[in-house]
Amino acid sequence: MKKLLFSFSAVMTMFFVNAQDGIVIYQDGTTTDVSSGNGVINMVAPSYSQFDVLIDVENNTGSTQTWRIARKRLDVPTGWTDGLCWGHCTDPFGGTCYSSTQMSNNYWVSPGTQTVLFDILDGECGKLKPQINPENEVSGTAHYRYYLTTNGSVYGDSVDVVVDWTAAIKQIEAATISIQPNPASDYVNVTLNNTEQASMKIVDVLGNVVMKETISGTRKIDVADFKNGVYFIMIETTSGKSISRKLIVRH
Repeated sequence: MKKLLFSFSAVMTMFFVNAQDGIVIYQDGTTTDVSSGNGVINMVAPSYSQFDVLIDVENNTGSTQTWRIARKRLDVPTGWTDGLCWGHCTDPFGGTCYSSTQMSNNYWVSPGTQTVLFDILDGECGKLKPQINPENEVSGTAHYRYYLTTNGSVYGDSVDVVVDWTAAIKQIEAATISIQPNPASDYVNVTLNNTEQASMKIVDVLGNVVMKETISGTRKIDVADFKNGVYFIMIETTSGKSISRKLIVRH
Protein backbone atom coordinates (compact mmCIF):
# COMPACT_ATOMS: atom_id res chain seq x y z
CA MET A 1 0.00 0.00 0.00
CA LYS A 2 1.15 3.57 -0.60
CA LYS A 3 2.28 5.77 2.24
CA LEU A 4 -0.34 8.37 3.18
CA LEU A 5 -0.03 11.55 5.25
CA PHE A 6 -2.90 13.24 7.09
CA SER A 7 -3.10 16.23 9.41
CA PHE A 8 -5.83 17.15 11.90
CA SER A 9 -6.27 20.67 13.22
CA ALA A 10 -8.81 19.34 15.72
CA VAL A 11 -6.10 17.81 17.92
CA MET A 12 -3.63 20.70 17.67
CA THR A 13 -0.79 18.35 16.65
CA MET A 14 0.40 16.92 13.35
CA PHE A 15 -0.13 13.18 13.17
CA PHE A 16 1.51 10.97 10.60
CA VAL A 17 -0.69 8.23 9.22
CA ASN A 18 1.01 5.46 7.31
CA ALA A 19 -0.91 2.88 5.31
CA GLN A 20 0.73 -0.23 6.67
CA ASP A 21 1.44 -3.25 4.47
CA GLY A 22 -0.14 -6.46 5.66
CA ILE A 23 -3.41 -4.93 6.93
CA VAL A 24 -6.63 -5.80 5.12
CA ILE A 25 -9.91 -4.11 6.06
CA TYR A 26 -13.24 -5.13 4.58
CA GLN A 27 -16.94 -4.90 5.32
CA ASP A 28 -18.24 -8.12 6.80
CA GLY A 29 -19.61 -10.39 4.07
CA THR A 30 -17.35 -8.95 1.36
CA THR A 31 -13.77 -9.58 0.23
CA THR A 32 -12.86 -6.11 -1.07
CA ASP A 33 -10.01 -4.38 0.77
CA VAL A 34 -11.15 -0.86 1.73
CA SER A 35 -8.16 0.13 3.84
CA SER A 36 -6.37 3.44 3.22
CA GLY A 37 -6.39 4.38 -0.45
CA ASN A 38 -8.26 1.26 -1.57
CA GLY A 39 -11.86 2.34 -1.27
CA VAL A 40 -14.74 3.41 0.95
CA ILE A 41 -17.62 1.58 2.60
CA ASN A 42 -20.66 3.29 1.09
CA MET A 43 -24.08 2.40 2.43
CA VAL A 44 -27.64 3.67 2.74
CA ALA A 45 -28.98 4.02 6.27
CA PRO A 46 -31.67 1.35 6.63
CA SER A 47 -33.72 3.43 9.08
CA TYR A 48 -33.65 6.33 11.50
CA SER A 49 -32.92 3.81 14.26
CA GLN A 50 -29.40 2.87 15.30
CA PHE A 51 -27.74 0.32 13.03
CA ASP A 52 -24.37 -1.44 12.96
CA VAL A 53 -21.63 -1.52 10.32
CA LEU A 54 -19.60 -4.74 10.63
CA ILE A 55 -15.93 -4.39 9.62
CA ASP A 56 -13.17 -7.02 9.76
CA VAL A 57 -9.53 -6.02 10.24
CA GLU A 58 -7.02 -8.71 9.27
CA ASN A 59 -3.47 -8.70 10.64
CA ASN A 60 -1.07 -10.03 8.02
CA THR A 61 1.87 -7.89 9.12
CA GLY A 62 3.98 -10.80 10.34
CA SER A 63 3.86 -9.71 13.97
CA THR A 64 1.41 -9.41 16.87
CA GLN A 65 -0.54 -6.14 16.96
CA THR A 66 -2.34 -4.42 19.83
CA TRP A 67 -4.39 -1.84 17.99
CA ARG A 68 -6.70 0.79 19.36
CA ILE A 69 -9.32 2.62 17.29
CA ALA A 70 -9.42 6.35 16.57
CA ARG A 71 -12.58 7.84 15.10
CA LYS A 72 -12.85 11.14 13.22
CA ARG A 73 -16.17 12.65 12.10
CA LEU A 74 -15.29 14.24 8.78
CA ASP A 75 -18.79 15.44 7.86
CA VAL A 76 -21.84 14.44 9.90
CA PRO A 77 -25.36 15.96 9.92
CA THR A 78 -26.30 17.80 13.11
CA GLY A 79 -27.94 15.52 15.63
CA TRP A 80 -26.50 12.22 14.41
CA THR A 81 -24.70 10.19 17.08
CA ASP A 82 -22.40 7.19 16.94
CA GLY A 83 -20.70 4.60 19.09
CA LEU A 84 -18.61 1.54 18.35
CA CYS A 85 -17.44 -1.84 19.57
CA TRP A 86 -13.91 -3.18 19.08
CA GLY A 87 -12.67 -6.64 19.90
CA HIS A 88 -11.03 -9.82 18.67
CA CYS A 89 -12.89 -11.71 15.93
CA THR A 90 -13.20 -14.68 18.27
CA ASP A 91 -14.67 -12.63 21.14
CA PRO A 92 -18.27 -13.88 21.57
CA PHE A 93 -19.21 -10.62 23.31
CA GLY A 94 -18.03 -8.41 20.45
CA GLY A 95 -15.24 -6.79 22.42
CA THR A 96 -15.56 -3.53 24.34
CA CYS A 97 -18.34 -1.12 23.33
CA TYR A 98 -18.35 2.65 23.70
CA SER A 99 -21.49 4.78 23.69
CA SER A 100 -22.09 8.05 21.87
CA THR A 101 -21.74 9.83 25.23
CA GLN A 102 -18.29 8.34 25.75
CA MET A 103 -17.37 9.28 22.17
CA SER A 104 -18.72 12.84 22.28
CA ASN A 105 -15.46 14.39 21.06
CA ASN A 106 -15.17 14.71 17.30
CA TYR A 107 -11.70 13.18 17.40
CA TRP A 108 -11.85 10.18 19.74
CA VAL A 109 -9.41 7.36 20.59
CA SER A 110 -10.32 4.15 22.41
CA PRO A 111 -8.68 3.77 25.84
CA GLY A 112 -5.22 2.26 26.17
CA THR A 113 -5.82 0.51 29.48
CA GLN A 114 -4.84 -3.13 29.96
CA THR A 115 -8.45 -4.05 30.69
CA VAL A 116 -9.52 -3.33 27.09
CA LEU A 117 -6.34 -3.95 25.09
CA PHE A 118 -5.99 -7.31 23.34
CA ASP A 119 -3.48 -8.97 21.04
CA ILE A 120 -4.18 -9.81 17.40
CA LEU A 121 -1.66 -12.40 16.31
CA ASP A 122 -0.38 -12.56 12.75
CA GLY A 123 -3.10 -14.18 10.66
CA GLU A 124 -5.88 -13.23 13.10
CA CYS A 125 -8.37 -10.39 12.90
CA GLY A 126 -10.21 -7.77 14.90
CA LYS A 127 -13.89 -6.92 14.64
CA LEU A 128 -14.83 -3.23 14.38
CA LYS A 129 -18.52 -2.39 14.73
CA PRO A 130 -19.44 1.29 14.29
CA GLN A 131 -22.96 2.01 15.54
CA ILE A 132 -24.59 4.86 13.62
CA ASN A 133 -27.74 6.59 14.83
CA PRO A 134 -29.31 9.13 12.43
CA GLU A 135 -31.43 11.69 14.21
CA ASN A 136 -35.16 11.71 13.37
CA GLU A 137 -36.05 13.98 10.46
CA VAL A 138 -32.40 14.90 9.78
CA SER A 139 -31.54 13.59 6.34
CA GLY A 140 -28.13 13.86 4.75
CA THR A 141 -24.82 12.07 4.29
CA ALA A 142 -22.36 11.27 7.08
CA HIS A 143 -18.64 10.59 6.58
CA TYR A 144 -16.63 8.84 9.29
CA ARG A 145 -13.01 7.67 9.31
CA TYR A 146 -11.66 4.94 11.61
CA TYR A 147 -7.91 4.56 12.22
CA LEU A 148 -5.82 1.78 13.68
CA THR A 149 -3.40 3.21 16.24
CA THR A 150 -0.87 1.66 18.58
CA ASN A 151 -0.60 4.51 21.07
CA GLY A 152 -3.15 7.17 20.08
CA SER A 153 -0.70 9.22 18.03
CA VAL A 154 0.96 6.81 15.60
CA TYR A 155 -1.36 5.39 12.99
CA GLY A 156 -1.50 2.40 10.69
CA ASP A 157 -4.32 1.94 8.22
CA SER A 158 -7.76 3.52 8.14
CA VAL A 159 -11.19 2.92 6.65
CA ASP A 160 -13.82 5.46 5.58
CA VAL A 161 -17.53 4.83 6.11
CA VAL A 162 -20.03 7.00 4.22
CA VAL A 163 -23.68 6.67 5.25
CA ASP A 164 -26.41 8.19 3.10
CA TRP A 165 -29.87 9.02 4.36
CA THR A 166 -31.56 11.40 1.95
CA ALA A 167 -35.05 12.79 1.87
CA ALA A 168 -35.79 10.59 -1.14
CA ILE A 169 -35.55 7.48 1.03
CA LYS A 170 -38.42 8.76 3.14
CA GLN A 171 -40.83 9.15 0.25
CA ILE A 172 -44.02 7.18 0.76
CA GLU A 173 -44.90 4.66 -1.91
CA ALA A 174 -47.32 5.96 -4.51
CA ALA A 175 -50.99 5.57 -3.58
CA THR A 176 -52.89 2.96 -5.56
CA ILE A 177 -56.41 1.51 -5.61
CA SER A 178 -57.70 -1.92 -6.49
CA ILE A 179 -61.25 -2.79 -7.57
CA GLN A 180 -62.76 -6.28 -7.13
CA PRO A 181 -64.78 -7.72 -8.74
CA ASN A 182 -64.75 -5.89 -12.03
CA PRO A 183 -67.15 -6.26 -13.84
CA ALA A 184 -69.45 -6.10 -10.84
CA SER A 185 -73.14 -6.92 -10.48
CA ASP A 186 -74.10 -6.55 -6.81
CA TYR A 187 -71.14 -4.94 -5.08
CA VAL A 188 -67.52 -3.87 -5.60
CA ASN A 189 -64.67 -3.64 -3.08
CA VAL A 190 -62.49 -0.56 -3.49
CA THR A 191 -59.18 -0.88 -1.63
CA LEU A 192 -56.93 2.10 -0.99
CA ASN A 193 -53.18 1.34 -0.67
CA ASN A 194 -50.24 3.41 0.66
CA THR A 195 -52.37 6.25 1.97
CA GLU A 196 -54.61 6.48 5.00
CA GLN A 197 -57.53 8.42 3.58
CA ALA A 198 -58.81 9.85 0.30
CA SER A 199 -61.83 11.45 -1.34
CA MET A 200 -63.72 9.18 -3.74
CA LYS A 201 -66.42 9.79 -6.29
CA ILE A 202 -68.03 7.55 -8.88
CA VAL A 203 -69.17 9.14 -12.15
CA ASP A 204 -70.94 7.72 -15.18
CA VAL A 205 -69.83 8.13 -18.80
CA LEU A 206 -71.77 11.41 -19.02
CA GLY A 207 -69.86 12.86 -16.07
CA ASN A 208 -72.74 12.64 -13.60
CA VAL A 209 -71.61 12.00 -10.03
CA VAL A 210 -73.53 8.98 -8.71
CA MET A 211 -71.65 8.64 -5.42
CA LYS A 212 -69.22 10.71 -3.38
CA GLU A 213 -67.58 10.05 0.01
CA THR A 214 -64.33 9.78 1.96
CA ILE A 215 -62.78 6.32 2.19
CA SER A 216 -59.91 4.59 3.99
CA GLY A 217 -58.73 1.02 3.69
CA THR A 218 -61.33 -1.11 1.90
CA ARG A 219 -64.85 0.11 1.14
CA LYS A 220 -67.63 -2.23 -0.04
CA ILE A 221 -69.93 -0.38 -2.41
CA ASP A 222 -73.42 -1.57 -3.32
CA VAL A 223 -73.92 -1.26 -7.11
CA ALA A 224 -77.10 -3.34 -7.37
CA ASP A 225 -79.11 -0.22 -8.25
CA PHE A 226 -76.57 1.09 -10.75
CA LYS A 227 -77.58 0.87 -14.41
CA ASN A 228 -75.54 -1.40 -16.65
CA GLY A 229 -72.66 0.44 -18.17
CA VAL A 230 -69.25 2.02 -17.63
CA TYR A 231 -68.38 4.12 -14.58
CA PHE A 232 -65.22 5.75 -13.33
CA ILE A 233 -64.01 5.60 -9.74
CA MET A 234 -61.97 8.74 -9.07
CA ILE A 235 -59.71 9.07 -6.01
CA GLU A 236 -57.94 12.16 -4.71
CA THR A 237 -55.44 11.62 -1.89
CA THR A 238 -54.60 14.09 0.87
CA SER A 239 -51.33 14.84 -0.95
CA GLY A 240 -53.30 15.92 -4.04
CA LYS A 241 -52.60 12.85 -6.17
CA SER A 242 -55.52 11.82 -8.43
CA ILE A 243 -56.25 8.25 -9.52
CA SER A 244 -58.98 7.10 -11.89
CA ARG A 245 -60.11 3.52 -12.58
CA LYS A 246 -62.83 2.18 -14.87
CA LEU A 247 -65.64 0.10 -13.37
CA ILE A 248 -68.05 -1.98 -15.42
CA VAL A 249 -71.46 -2.76 -13.93
CA ARG A 250 -73.21 -5.70 -15.52
CA HIS A 251 -76.30 -7.29 -13.92
